[in-house]
Amino acid sequence: MCIQLRKAGICDCGQIHQMQGKAFAYLLDKYHDYDTNPGAEPLEKVIQRMEQTFTDYYYIQLGSRCIGAMRVVRLHDGACRISPMFILPEFQGKGYAQQAIRNVEELYPGACRWELDTIKQEPKLCHLYEKMGYCAIGKEKVIQPGMTIIFFEKHIIA
Repeated sequence: MCIQLRKAGICDCGQIHQMQGKAFAYLLDKYHDYDTNPGAEPLEKVIQRMEQTFTDYYYIQLGSRCIGAMRVVRLHDGACRISPMFILPEFQGKGYAQQAIRNVEELYPGACRWELDTIKQEPKLCHLYEKMGYCAIGKEKVIQPGMTIIFFEKHIIA
């Protein structure tokens, strides 16, 4: 079954926040990173992001079921940033994130560059983004011992 993206609105913040907590619970438990993990964010932060004029949120849907979500930030230089993107645990590892990334990139044909970041110590996440054409740009941020954020970009050639 194919993944579809459905634009979310302010009334969806509660559900997105709940799903985000479930999707990031494993990483929150593993790294105990309560400062930057989206699973530890309060609902107010999701609402604040949703209200930004340069931000779009999308549900990732499998048929009529919401299995995840993603936020796209339209940057000032014609680039877009994905942050965060998540798939509920029971749907992970099935290729749905790949489909969602392809779909969202098609929704922004004018984007010249895509950016995202992830935890360097999570090889499955790094592999996913590399498989989708994203390259590590050499920028890293140590959050705590054993947890480093690595930044990726994908340049779109017109």
